[in-house]
Amino acid sequence: MTEDEKLPENPETDLASRFPTAYTILFGLIILVAALTWLIPAGQYERAMNEEVGREVAVPGTYQTVDPNPQGFVDVLMAPTAGFYDPDSYVANAIDVAMFILFLGGFLGVMNATGAIDTGIRSAMRHLKGHEIWMIPILMVLFAIGGTTYGMAEETLAFYAILIPVILAAGYDAVTGVAIILIGAGIGVLGSTINPFATVIAANAAGIPFTDGIVLRFILLIGGLLICIGYVMRYAHRVKTDPSRSVVAKQWAAHKKLFLQGGDQEIHSATLTTTQIIALVIFALTFAVMIWGVSSQGWWMARMGSLFFGAAIVIGIIARLGEKKLTGSFVDGARDLLGVALVVGLARGIVVIMEQGMIADTILHSAETSLGGLPELAFINLMFWIEVGMSFFVPSSSGLAVLSMPILAPLADFANVGRDLVVTAYQSANGLVNLINPTFAVVVGGLAIGRVSYDRWLAFIWPLLLILTVFITVVISVGTLL
Repeated sequence: MTEDEKLPENPETDLASRFPTAYTILFGLIILVAALTWLIPAGQYERAMNEEVGREVAVPGTYQTVDPNPQGFVDVLMAPTAGFYDPDSYVANAIDVAMFILFLGGFLGVMNATGAIDTGIRSAMRHLKGHEIWMIPILMVLFAIGGTTYGMAEETLAFYAILIPVILAAGYDAVTGVAIILIGAGIGVLGSTINPFATVIAANAAGIPFTDGIVLRFILLIGGLLICIGYVMRYAHRVKTDPSRSVVAKQWAAHKKLFLQGGDQEIHSATLTTTQIIALVIFALTFAVMIWGVSSQGWWMARMGSLFFGAAIVIGIIARLGEKKLTGSFVDGARDLLGVALVVGLARGIVVIMEQGMIADTILHSAETSLGGLPELAFINLMFWIEVGMSFFVPSSSGLAVLSMPILAPLADFANVGRDLVVTAYQSANGLVNLINPTFAVVVGGLAIGRVSYDRWLAFIWPLLLILTVFITVVISVGTLL
């Protein structure tokens, strides 16, 4: 009996886990944060417009307690909706990300209807036979470049459904595919060098040039990337040698059935038609245009969604799918990612509850009080752990920078620590947490697309988190002493 024959074949059963689903975890966190609004005193800093940052930031020394606004039963039920948009002002929260995910799903549905992706995967595996392992460092470097330069995060959701079938066909597991994208881009954000959504905003809020401390951040980037590549390659090699050592071994057959559309036994006979080649060229150009638009033209979710919508129509016409098959494939593809879109709203709902309960500034004020009068090493390491804790509640790199840097960065002057080190501690803490953060839509969304449960992801990544934590601590401590 082969390994695959030993594994169950029902995807619905295989992909089930005794560990709660992402929906339950996130709704539980909404309830937890709502409970905290009854226990933590409400408070606020005064805000003032910072032209460098382009938004209002907290003013140091202005914290004061305010009338509490504890979040109750109705607020908890409203939180998922409020995660998408403010029901009072109709200002968008995460609705743009959710719509982008649905358009992306429709685009992938149309591509799958052409058969180009499935055939292309088989063809690629035929040419890569024996050298598949080198996909891992090459792709992780590319994602890390996106992370360190422009904070590539939500954009990565577009790549999971494309890369995971390739990785499965190469003999690895779904966790390997998720790790290449999530850890690749994540380590780039952790070691942000010129990322405008993390380093630049944080440095501006701290009142220093963003180039201060860039050498230390390059060390974090390069060293962290080498550690992560080695970790993922080692895991992938182990899994390919012995599939039972995969953290998702019980889902192996189910993942293949879901992502490879019937298996990988026809790899050697795969031949792309001219129409499929054209579809794949348009497919690749769509992603290239997306990266260009985000990195240089200021595009965000609405324009990205429109790009995928337009590309789906073009591909459907070129492949001569016909009106009914084109629209049907688009709707089916969007339906496949509907759960991911819902997860995004739930994750944002946690932040909404905290903001409405006005406890974020109180937590920040407690951090400010804790850091006062500490020696250099103790100061920078406690700063790192404070930012780690705050990142769970404020996963957005720009949001955390605007919230914490105006208050915490000036404290570095009293501890004889450079403000650039505070910025580095902030971005490395936020990047580290966002590799596992259940309140971060990119994490729960990527895992949902990859059909990897949250507990299995933790089982895979926790040793890497320990290694990275030690590495970051050593780097920022040495940087403080120099």
